[in-house]
Amino acid sequence: MRILKPEVFQGNLKSKNYFEGWYFKHVSKNLENVYSFIPGISLNKENPHAFIQIINGLTGETQYIEYPVSAFSFDKETFRVTVGDSIFTADSMLLNINSPQIAVKGLLQYANGVKYPRSTFSPGIMDWYSFVPFMECKHGVVSVSHAIEGSLLIDSLKVDFSGGKGYIEKDWGKSFPESWIWLQSNSFAKSDACIMISIAKIPWLGHYFTGFLGFLYFAGNFYPFSTYNNSQITALNLVDEMLTLGFRSKQYQLTITAALKKTGVLLAPKSGVMSRRIKESIDSELEVTLFDNKGNEIFNDTASRAGLEVIEGIFEIVNIKQYLKS
Repeated sequence: MRILKPEVFQGNLKSKNYFEGWYFKHVSKNLENVYSFIPGISLNKENPHAFIQIINGLTGETQYIEYPVSAFSFDKETFRVTVGDSIFTADSMLLNINSPQIAVKGLLQYANGVKYPRSTFSPGIMDWYSFVPFMECKHGVVSVSHAIEGSLLIDSLKVDFSGGKGYIEKDWGKSFPESWIWLQSNSFAKSDACIMISIAKIPWLGHYFTGFLGFLYFAGNFYPFSTYNNSQITALNLVDEMLTLGFRSKQYQLTITAALKKTGVLLAPKSGVMSRRIKESIDSELEVTLFDNKGNEIFNDTASRAGLEVIEGIFEIVNIKQYLKS
């Protein structure tokens, strides 16, 4: 069952109003370069195509390169996706992009990867929500963190990622949520940690609910915070490009302060059509603190080169008072 392997292609090329995309983030060892590459497919009547999106985190510059659907191929059993002459797996990324917008060539190999825990009844970051039907968008974490070896030739510039860190996630379905917050970083100042949090307005069967999922990982342990494990949102506000988030689970409390930095415009799906324009930063900064419910500090560190998307309608639907009363 492919549902037990969320990293592999979940759709089929005959689908309509369907998208699937993988998000490969790379940060160089010296933090001076951060790029994300997003291979995917958009299946619809208007303009079915495969694509590779690129964002340069330091400049905010983005490119969207289209390919015919015939240029997209996949393995049914393992994560291996080909778009044009570029190949994406959990262990490497081989790029051979030659378009009027940008030329990128090179091989990046990944090692010492950390995988998100999974089981038969919890095949990934969505836990039992993975089995809920009729959801417009599903999410997977392919690699929590891994080391990178190799370099890319981006136009005429050689960018060395050896010794840097990478992260891979994915989405698939019909449409992105109406509004959401997403953040991620594994470039912490003092620790080999990783954090990912997503809060979204999720349509389902003509209604919607506010769902969230995510984790803090450090010292070999995962600390999950999500709707399905009955965690609660305790803080959510945005003031002058400064985002504050708070979460509480049965055992822990997590606080995050995020400073939004340079953004670039990416395309996102609506009914399978890549028609939405969203702003994403992969150059933001975080301060993350974890306490146990007795008030003992377990983790405190800052992170840079953080991914951050804030689609502001989310603030209108999260009722913090309701969470705090429960």
